[in-house]
Amino acid sequence: MDGFTLVLWGARLLFLLLLYVFLARVIRALLRDLRAAAREPVDRPGRLVVLESPGGEPAVGRSFGLDVITPLGRDVNNAIVIDDPFASAEHAVLTYRGRSWYLEDLESTNGSYINGQPIDGVAALGYGDELQIGQVRFRLERTRA
Repeated sequence: MDGFTLVLWGARLLFLLLLYVFLARVIRALLRDLRAAAREPVDRPGRLVVLESPGGEPAVGRSFGLDVITPLGRDVNNAIVIDDPFASAEHAVLTYRGRSWYLEDLESTNGSYINGQPIDGVAALGYGDELQIGQVRFRLERTRA
C-alpha cells in the first residue's frame, strides 16, 4: 500500500468517527429534552368543584381542572359546560393573571355570583370562594399535589 491510500483510509475513518460522535450527541440531547419534558409538572393553577347542580349536569362533586383562561357556559365549545337553563351559552370566563383569579361575566342574562353577591364585569376570586352560574354552584380550590 502506498502513502496516498493510507491517508485516504485514515480520512474516511476519521470522517466516520466524527459522524458517529455527532449522531451520539444529537441523540443524547434529544433524550435529555424528552426526560426534562416528562418531569415538568402539568399541574393546573386551580380547579372548580361542583357543590350544587339541580339539573344533575355537571354532577355534584365533579372536579374541573382550570386553564389560565377557562370559559364557562351552556355552549359545548366552553371548557366547562353547564347544562342549566339559567346559564347563557357564553356565560362567564375565569382567568388566572399573576397570582390571582378573576371571574368576568360576559353580559349573561341571569348574571354570575361570587359568594352569593352578584358581580358586574370583572371581579377577583380567591381559593375557597364559591361562584354560581345559573343554579349551579362551584368552589374554587387549589389543585391537589
